[in-house]
Amino acid sequence: MIPLIRLDAPMLVFGGPYSNLQATQAVLAEAARRGIAGDRILCTGDVVAYAADAAACCDLMMESGALVLMGNCEENLAAEAEDCGCGFEEDTACDLLSRAWYAHANRQVTPRHRAWMGGLPRQLHLELPDRRRLAVLHGGATEISRFLFASAPEPVLLEELAETACQGVIAGHCGIPFARRLMGGGLWLNAGAVGMPANDGTPRSWFALLTPSPRALTVEILPLDYDHAAAAAAMRAAGLPEGYAAGLETGLWPSCDVLPSLELAARARALQPLRLVW
Repeated sequence: MIPLIRLDAPMLVFGGPYSNLQATQAVLAEAARRGIAGDRILCTGDVVAYAADAAACCDLMMESGALVLMGNCEENLAAEAEDCGCGFEEDTACDLLSRAWYAHANRQVTPRHRAWMGGLPRQLHLELPDRRRLAVLHGGATEISRFLFASAPEPVLLEELAETACQGVIAGHCGIPFARRLMGGGLWLNAGAVGMPANDGTPRSWFALLTPSPRALTVEILPLDYDHAAAAAAMRAAGLPEGYAAGLETGLWPSCDVLPSLELAARARALQPLRLVW
């Protein structure tokens, strides 16, 4: 059974901590600053990935009381699989880089972490005061590691939405935040990732704030500043790929293999905060 959460108070949503301890600490501190309790913090998965502190990020998220979804990284680490299952094409730059960080994370996580990861839900539903529901996914409803960017054709998003039997979707995985209204009044929201920048040429990362009212939901996509220099230094000290460490500082991904043409054209273009009433 899919867990149902009643969204009757503000909720902070983020994706992809990615083993970035400094960013994870910063987003949880942001929630505390806003008076948002642990059970109103939601992570769309991939607690563990590119950065240096897989075990520490798991510990922090486990202790936070936050709602955490299973991402493909959790799925594969729990199963002690040989790779991250990110959906990268074989022998692309993303695939080759992933082999180093996945091996590092696989060495760090403990049986306790793997048991926690294996018990995470694959989907959650949030019910608004007006009874509309949002399905929380990692990638897509049909595939945990499906990349669905803002430029995805509307029929693709509508098909994924229909699979959930909800009126809207909150997803992660693709690493670039967006909010998009769909035909028929639907919503597709990606809160982005806190552990890596959004390939926009700035070291900021992103999160979303959901504020319900009796008849509407206000969605804000907001930037997160954190100590990216310390996170990059930790990656270098761990011997992880330089491309991702440099990416924390430049705000640019070391490879754009997964990006559709519109997102590729927007590389290095600084994102702006967004507010939408649904």
